[in-house]
Amino acid sequence: MHANKFEKIEKYITTLIQSPDDYKGTRGTMLFLWILRQFSRVYRAVIQFRHLLYANGIFRHHTLGCQVISVGNLTVGGTGKTPVVEIFARELEKAGRKVAILSRGYKKEEPSFWIKILDKLLLREFSQPPRVVSDGSKLLLDSAMSGDEPYMLASNLPNVCVLVDKNRVKSGRYAINKLGCDTLILDDGFQYLSLKHRVEIVLVDKTNPFGNEKVLPRGILREPVKNIKRADFIFITKSNGQGTEALRDRLRQLNKRADIIECQHCARHLQNVFTAERKPLEYLDGLTISVVSGIAVPGGFEDELEKRGAKIIARNRFADHHRYSEQEIIDIVNKSKKLKADAILTTEKDAVRFPRLSRCDVPVYFLRVDIEILSGSEDFHQCISRICFK
Repeated sequence: MHANKFEKIEKYITTLIQSPDDYKGTRGTMLFLWILRQFSRVYRAVIQFRHLLYANGIFRHHTLGCQVISVGNLTVGGTGKTPVVEIFARELEKAGRKVAILSRGYKKEEPSFWIKILDKLLLREFSQPPRVVSDGSKLLLDSAMSGDEPYMLASNLPNVCVLVDKNRVKSGRYAINKLGCDTLILDDGFQYLSLKHRVEIVLVDKTNPFGNEKVLPRGILREPVKNIKRADFIFITKSNGQGTEALRDRLRQLNKRADIIECQHCARHLQNVFTAERKPLEYLDGLTISVVSGIAVPGGFEDELEKRGAKIIARNRFADHHRYSEQEIIDIVNKSKKLKADAILTTEKDAVRFPRLSRCDVPVYFLRVDIEILSGSEDFHQCISRICFK
C-alpha cells in the first residue's frame, strides 16, 4: 500500500514537471513549481560545471583500450532506448565482436542502506565485482537482481554479456579481463563521462523531444538541450517518416556535424508471458483486451494496440519500472475475466517483472517490438557498419 501511494505521488510530480511555465494551478501548486524552478537552475549549473571539469582534464575520462559505444538520451525515460541497444549488440555480435552491455541496472534490488554505508566506509564497493546478468552463454540473474531492462536484453541476446554496476569503468574492465569482450555498449551512457566514448549516439523522441525544455526537476531534461552538440549520431525515434522537418532543423542548429537518422518502433508479434506461445499481430484485430503497463509513456503502447484493431476495456497503468506483486497480477486477471476480456496485453519490459502464476484464466501476452530505419535507403545492418566500422 505504501509503495502504491509513493507511485501515485511519483506519477503526479512527473505530470506536473512536464507542464509549461504558464501553467495555471492552485496557489500551492504554483509555489511548488517555483521551488522546482530554483532547484532546476542549481542543477543546471552543477551539470555544466561538471562538464567543464571533464573538458579541462580536472576530472578524468578513463580509456579501456577497446570500442566503446554509448547509447543515451537527454531526457528521462520514454525514448525507446532498449530496442536500439539490443539491435546494436546483435549486429555487432554477428560481425564477430565479443560484446558486453554495461548498465546501471535502474531499480534493481539493492543492499540495505546500512550495508551500503559500510561498503563505502570499508571501500568495498570498488573491490566487489559487478553483477553479471549474462556471461554470453547463460542467464545468471533474475530481473529483480539485475533490473528489468538488463534482464530483457540478456534474455534476447544469448551470445552477449550483460553486466550491471553503477561504476561502469569497473564493469567494463571486468568484461574485458574476465569475459574476453572487445566491444562495450553503454546503456544510457550519455551522462556517464567517467568512461571515454568512441561513438556517442543520442536518441530523441519525435513525439516529445525535450518536454518543456527545462532541466530536472522542473522539466524532463537531464542536461541542457544545447549539450546534444556532443552527439556523433542522433536517432529520431518513434517516427513515422513525416512531420520531422522542424525537429531536424532544430537538431541541425544544435549540432552541425552529427548524422541524423530516423527510425520507428515496429511491432513484430505477440508472445505469451508464461508459455512463450507466439501469435501474429493479426490476432489483435477485433480482440477485447485489458492492458497492463508500468512504463514512462503508456499512451504510445495503447495507441499501437488500438491501431491494430484491439478494443481496450481496461487500462491498468502503474509507475515506470513498477515491480508487480503476485496479488496485483491475480487481481488484474480476475478483473479482466469479469469484464470478459479475451486477453491481457503488456509490454516486454513489464513482462519480465511479472511473477509466475500457478494458473491464469485469461491469456497474457506481451508485444514484441524492434527498430527499423526510415531515413535513406540503408537498413540497420548498413547503418551499424557505417557507425562502428568506419
